[in-house]
Amino acid sequence: MDPNTQDIPLEAAVHPEARLAQAAIPSVLTALYKILKTDAGVQTVLNNSNPLNWAATIFGKQKTEVIKRIASYSSYTQAETEIKINEISAEAVNIIKDNLKDEDKIAGIKDTLTSERNNILPYLPAILNIGELLGDTTLDDKTNKMEGPISTLMHKIEQGFSNPD
Repeated sequence: MDPNTQDIPLEAAVHPEARLAQAAIPSVLTALYKILKTDAGVQTVLNNSNPLNWAATIFGKQKTEVIKRIASYSSYTQAETEIKINEISAEAVNIIKDNLKDEDKIAGIKDTLTSERNNILPYLPAILNIGELLGDTTLDDKTNKMEGPISTLMHKIEQGFSNPD
């Protein structure tokens, strides 16, 4: 990993499947984090009538560009990448739903990914600029990838300010 860009150089010998997972999983989780911050987004995910097209549901108008960037990063075709994104999304949503308590599904879903934000973002390849596509450039901020006692403290403070409650 390049300490200046916080990315694995594209010329590094990494299997395309590993690159696809490295790009698609955190991209999907980041998009879910963004959409699940609102009650409307939670309802969209809970009541998704087209579970085979999660990419459109979570990335919206940016779906094509996200798929193109992940495909380029991983050396997969766009069609293969879209299939994988839909599979990853479906599995992530199933895991989130399985871990919900019945009392308050909306609050539970919102809390699930909000609490995991700082565990997701360090794995999001900066070269993809997914935050830019999702309309939140703070997601691409390289300080999200920093770790250590001061960075951890700063992330805790940041969570306090970004919590919707």
